[in-house]
Amino acid sequence: MGLTENHRAELETIFSHYPDRRSALLPVLYLAQREYGWLSDDVLREVAGVLELELTEVTSVAGFYTLFYKEPVGKYVLEICNDLPCALRGAEKFVEHACKKLGVQVGETTPDGLFTLKTVMCVAACDRAPVMQVNLEYHENLDEARFDQMVDELRHSAQLSAGSGQPAIDEQKPQTDTRSLTSEAES
Repeated sequence: MGLTENHRAELETIFSHYPDRRSALLPVLYLAQREYGWLSDDVLREVAGVLELELTEVTSVAGFYTLFYKEPVGKYVLEICNDLPCALRGAEKFVEHACKKLGVQVGETTPDGLFTLKTVMCVAACDRAPVMQVNLEYHENLDEARFDQMVDELRHSAQLSAGSGQPAIDEQKPQTDTRSLTSEAES
């Protein structure tokens, strides 16, 4: 099943917000990534077809933005800021701890497919470092204990939901202090 079959109503809603289909490229790429987990060549071709665009247009936009994944990632993408202000507040040590806890290096995915660990430059939360995004949701003022708790909760949720009809693990939220860009703007 493709985007058109699975998300017809959502696509129509997206299209209604833009003067033409080309303008809907970013939201449709996000929808495709949410549906498939990452943007393979086949998915990019599908998006181009849905939007009636040339494949090169879609590929160039997807390649420009780092939040679009061009290779498989875990259900949870953990992005730790390691820019200079965050480094001064302990980000390097925090990244080392995350690698040890997850048993992977930066850029790798855990063998169970749950976590991909990345470092990023500036998520605009320097005063609340160490800071990490989990699937774009902010987790601030982290320490090793809170990181370990979050990872353990996400693993536990994934084990409980496997085959149980519960929400997919990417819809589960850890029980730690979080803020998103949207909630920040609404405050």
